[in-house]
Amino acid sequence: MSFRFKIMTNEQLLEEIQKKGLISEEIGNKLKKESLLSGRSAEDIIHSQRLVEDEKIGRLKSEILKIPYKKIDASKLGDEILQLIPEETARTYGAVPISKEENLLVIGMVHPDDPKAQEVLKFIARRNRLNLGVYIISYGDWQDVLKRYSPYKSEIEAAVQSLNLKSSSRGRESVRLEDLTNASLEEAPIIKIVAKTFGEAVQKGASDIHVEPMENYLRIRLRTDGQLKEEVSLPLELAQPIVSRIKIISNLKIDETRIPQDGRFKTKVSDREIDFRVSTFPTPLGEKVAIRVLDPSTGLKSFDQLGLEGKNLETVKEGLVKPFGMILITGPTGSGKTTTLYALLQTLNKENVNILSLEDPVEYFVSGVNQSQVHPEIGYDFASGLREILRQDPDIIMVGEIRDNETAELAIHAALTGHIVLSTLHTNNATGVIPRLIDMKIDPFLIPPSLNLMVSQRLIGRLCQNCKESETAPVELQKIIKKTLAGLPGEITSAYQEPYKIYHSVGCPKCQGRGIVGRIAIFEVFKMSKELEKIVNSNPTSQSIFEEAKNQGMVTLRQDGILKALSGLVGVEEVLRETEEA
Repeated sequence: MSFRFKIMTNEQLLEEIQKKGLISEEIGNKLKKESLLSGRSAEDIIHSQRLVEDEKIGRLKSEILKIPYKKIDASKLGDEILQLIPEETARTYGAVPISKEENLLVIGMVHPDDPKAQEVLKFIARRNRLNLGVYIISYGDWQDVLKRYSPYKSEIEAAVQSLNLKSSSRGRESVRLEDLTNASLEEAPIIKIVAKTFGEAVQKGASDIHVEPMENYLRIRLRTDGQLKEEVSLPLELAQPIVSRIKIISNLKIDETRIPQDGRFKTKVSDREIDFRVSTFPTPLGEKVAIRVLDPSTGLKSFDQLGLEGKNLETVKEGLVKPFGMILITGPTGSGKTTTLYALLQTLNKENVNILSLEDPVEYFVSGVNQSQVHPEIGYDFASGLREILRQDPDIIMVGEIRDNETAELAIHAALTGHIVLSTLHTNNATGVIPRLIDMKIDPFLIPPSLNLMVSQRLIGRLCQNCKESETAPVELQKIIKKTLAGLPGEITSAYQEPYKIYHSVGCPKCQGRGIVGRIAIFEVFKMSKELEKIVNSNPTSQSIFEEAKNQGMVTLRQDGILKALSGLVGVEEVLRETEEA
């Protein structure tokens, strides 16, 4: 069946529903306003308020668009059928698989006139070498199928329906996920909601969980691959019990709601020990909770997994074999600096060295490394901690962040006295490290003998390799790519010839329809040299430092990103966006 359907707007649908006498003109006008203000479709609002039976609207649309209507039973759809269209695609485009017959994929669509949905479904059919058959389905049937995709949502709904709002008053530092459901009948629904949310976050590879009271409901969002997305909305009455439950297992004060609190707990998910770091934050609507999911299997990475390769990797390895000196990682918040520090630590972590770290907070526990969390509120900050570390006979020191002059001076002193020092600094690029240290009142003559490597990075969504497609870049983009790569050695650029090809992913079962599977870093790395030492000791400028970096053959952030885009690892648009100010 081909996609050549009449397009029906929100307003037209409401008019047709009114003509059939299913709603009054007054209600129709209210729906138009509500749809406009909320951004929700009229059909969504009608469904949620149960103004008209879903089937009646489905059959009306079938009549208007000349597409057959089909009533479906979600419970009879097998997992092998559901896998043909990823959950994210089904959720975004209102389309679900109904059956597969030889070379025909039969799909049900809420909005078969949506051109974008048509394009995506054509791609899925093409990849599976299938033809498409299309039916209109009701909004309610579509929602029922989505529940089959996500047991989490249906389990949460079931827990809400059976809810008793009493919560537990026991506290513990470490829990087992299965234990969270072993409670009294009165406590079980809340505990189940919390436990299932933790499990869902780990299963989806989320880095953070956000529990946020809104004006009329409680929303739970997960951050996956850097993007926040609402997973479920709950009645506002559940805000306090859910927050209380999280506080209990994090060993926080339940009755303290006026000030922020921090805590953490461990749990086992799929035979993996997962650490959850909890932060509460008071708002006028109630306490917001942000939970960092610290999964060692995803957080501790090798250089290859990070995206360090080619010349950048060679330069890093050269810096790591030096017996002393600083390696500084730069980039904005959320650019993966700490993950890179851990990768460096794992490389240096040998039995014959003493490694100590100061972190705020300790994100991952690394065997063989003596890790300490700073507590500025009691006077134990990076500077004071660094003084104490120097009394512990260290070989390698990791400082979470150099924030002030005192910490910078101590770190440089440590590097000058025979220690390897790893830390982070907030600058836009690697060449900004030296000017930043000078701004922090570090004497320029101390920088060359203490500083080995300067690394800058950003995180970019990694394209799904299963569903990526290539295309020739548009003319303007061709010019940008050519200009960016100009000046790089031929051995680096020879693999990519004009016209340049770029890649994008549209979504498949493997990537759950997102087109993205994790993130990868883009880097720029350069080292201290005799030429750079001369520049630093003679009134250095950002331009003179950058010129020396180019003379070293430094691959810039944008260049590294473009090379990864031409290799099909990332999307070129995101690279250009993330490196705009680098």
